[in-house]
Amino acid sequence: MNNLVEFLQNIYHQGWQLWSENGQLCYDAPQDKSTDSILATLKQHKTEILQLLSNIDLYQTDGLQPVAFPLTEAQKQFWFLDQLEENSRQAYVDQFCLELEGVLDGYTIEQAIQKIVERHEALRTRIDSEGNFQEVLPTVNMQVPLIDFSNSSANERESQVAAWLEEEIQKPFNLSQAPLLRAYLLKLEEKLHWLVLRIHHIINDGLSIEIIFRELAAFYSAQDEGKVCQLEQPMQFREYVEWQNQISQTQAMTASESYWLAKFSGSIPVLDLPTDRSRPPIMTYGGSRQTLKLDGSLFEGIKRVSKQQGCTLFMTLLATYKIFLGKLTGEVDIVIGTAARGRALAGSKNLIGYCNNVLPIRSSIDDSLTFSEFLSKIRGILLDDYQNQDYPFPKLLNQLNLERDHSRPVLFSTLFNLDRIQVLPTMSGLKTKLVPTPKQFVPYDLVLDITETEAELLFKLDYNLDLFDKATINRWLSHFQTLLAAIVTNPEQKLGQLSLMTKVELEQLLVEWNNTKTDYPREKCIHQLFEEQVEKTPDAVAVVFEQQKLTYSELNSKANQLANYLQKLGVVPESLVGICVERSVEMVVGLLATLKAGGAYVPLDPSYPPSRLNYMIEDAQLSIILTKEKWQHHLSDTKASAICLDTDSEIINQQSQQMPENQVAVNQLAYLIYTSGSTGQPKGVTIAHQGLLNLVFWHQRTFEVTSSDKASQIAGVGFDASVWEIWPYLSAGASLHLVNSETRLSPEALRNWLISEQITISFLPTPLLENLCTLEWPAQTELRSVLTGGDRLQNYPSAALPFRIFNNYGPTENTVVTTSG
Repeated sequence: MNNLVEFLQNIYHQGWQLWSENGQLCYDAPQDKSTDSILATLKQHKTEILQLLSNIDLYQTDGLQPVAFPLTEAQKQFWFLDQLEENSRQAYVDQFCLELEGVLDGYTIEQAIQKIVERHEALRTRIDSEGNFQEVLPTVNMQVPLIDFSNSSANERESQVAAWLEEEIQKPFNLSQAPLLRAYLLKLEEKLHWLVLRIHHIINDGLSIEIIFRELAAFYSAQDEGKVCQLEQPMQFREYVEWQNQISQTQAMTASESYWLAKFSGSIPVLDLPTDRSRPPIMTYGGSRQTLKLDGSLFEGIKRVSKQQGCTLFMTLLATYKIFLGKLTGEVDIVIGTAARGRALAGSKNLIGYCNNVLPIRSSIDDSLTFSEFLSKIRGILLDDYQNQDYPFPKLLNQLNLERDHSRPVLFSTLFNLDRIQVLPTMSGLKTKLVPTPKQFVPYDLVLDITETEAELLFKLDYNLDLFDKATINRWLSHFQTLLAAIVTNPEQKLGQLSLMTKVELEQLLVEWNNTKTDYPREKCIHQLFEEQVEKTPDAVAVVFEQQKLTYSELNSKANQLANYLQKLGVVPESLVGICVERSVEMVVGLLATLKAGGAYVPLDPSYPPSRLNYMIEDAQLSIILTKEKWQHHLSDTKASAICLDTDSEIINQQSQQMPENQVAVNQLAYLIYTSGSTGQPKGVTIAHQGLLNLVFWHQRTFEVTSSDKASQIAGVGFDASVWEIWPYLSAGASLHLVNSETRLSPEALRNWLISEQITISFLPTPLLENLCTLEWPAQTELRSVLTGGDRLQNYPSAALPFRIFNNYGPTENTVVTTSG
């Protein structure tokens, strides 16, 4: 009898099914197995087998040993992420909800799922706790609990089901315990149920869930209709793993490895998406989803463009997504991940298991190309990449040995998928449809999942909640649609001419929102505004540098004396006066005195190389330079007269403290400042008083500058940011606090200085700001506004900082600032 039980268990694992019906022995045999010898044995032992079927569980597997085999490279990565980052566990669990309308037999559903689990080893698989191997258990008892919500009102039921789903989504899998599949039956009404399946990616991919649904329908319908379900014996995942191990040793795989390593040699691009919040130092996986349906006419246009270019829909949409990301970020070298099915092995179409392989699609964007040319380029890249699609992505990561940035995914930040809508098989007596479930976890910054139906495209954009707002994602979906429409209208348009915004949005941005005209006193120069402030608050502190302080009255007197001296030296309106001093009280006196004399100042940073300083002096044809004795050696090769504000102070102090007269007009020069220049040589930019006034009044209004403010002066005198660090405050009665060079070089010291000086408004160059943002700050400080600019802001500042940050941009020719926000 024991030998007969062993025989029956063996043929059961080959796909045979036996049962008794009206005293007869019935069977269901797989189509691809030889049956003659087995049938002969069944006929010979028919009576004993019928007795066994009535007295014991034929399919009990006591004494059978689990089957162990290695993990694939992809499975190793899933296991590693599960162990390394606890908050990533739910990100790699798929959840599906199948609505079943009609008279449902819950027991038959459970039995159907049990049979699927028995057919497919992957669904009985656990992962060794050390990640060394995976193990197929001989049997797994699959239960499908029934959760009854049918006694609740419609409104209560909706909220109860949503709460249940949200709670269930939070439950992780223990990879060392099989099954890595959970099934629940939710009863909503007497004839309305939801079958909820949760399955870990380590044993499942997109095709696997289709197989599960297909077999579920087949087993359920056969049982419901009293028929025998005959399914082709499936390939098992261990066979697939064996095949993968075999091809890993081939010359073709060696060539594929060389292909991918060459593609990612050198520096690896990072996609810095414009986030709504600062990126956490450790990547989080909380996610959500926004969707957009593309209307049929635009869908038809995309298909038409694809056909004209000899490309698939996938190629066209991926190329568009590349352009979209380039427009968002300004990047030209972009990597996007996409999933290849990885089922080149014959017979793997009915296999359940994770067979996908991620392909990192890398390409550069050239704005001079037309979309048609770019699409042709993408087509070539994709064909080459898919020729090498069997090389495991995790193995590529190991070979690249990249330094891990725990704040973002490895190698690429966004995934792109295109699938046709899943056609659900018919289930006896039931209407079925897939119900969207909440998206609470996402393994990348963005995942664009596009579903193709006969008539439309459905865009599903999954996003990281710690980085993006819902409004941002919906705006991006709209912009993506705008980009597609522009491409369909004219695929020969150059990439640089394509826009993410509609004409209405561009009009709003460039005209309506840019209508910043406002009235301000246009007839006065900046030094005259300062003099009016002297009359209002003569004893208020104007300038502070270390232990030095000057009131408005004292600063005015010193500037008047120097201005009178400059006029005696021949300074008249639009005379250019160089000023080569470090950040100091003397610097402020020199700048103000030059304006009071009627001249225009030319800042010369003493830290510049002498050759650069000499070029600027000669180019500006300077005849007078304000400096200090310690900087005179920098100016030894010039013909200009140097006035040392320290050693020449005796003669300067003999001048009148009365305001000098000058006839300077608002359309005449206030300053000339040198930029780097596109030719390599510094380029001088002239700014008149009226442009400076426009900046000053806008600044005061936008940042609500008052006489009680304390502003910092941190930028070098040669950087045009120093212009708006000084004049908006000295013309408003605020106090200007100058930082010394040593403090400026230390983020910690600078933070402490800003706090101790009780600074309320500060400009910080972008790299300096990013360093300060990583430091701890008190919950409350006097500092309310920090302005930055001069470089790209790489990381979004934390909302926990006790001050607001304003990012600014503007070429020097536009008087420091053009955009601010």
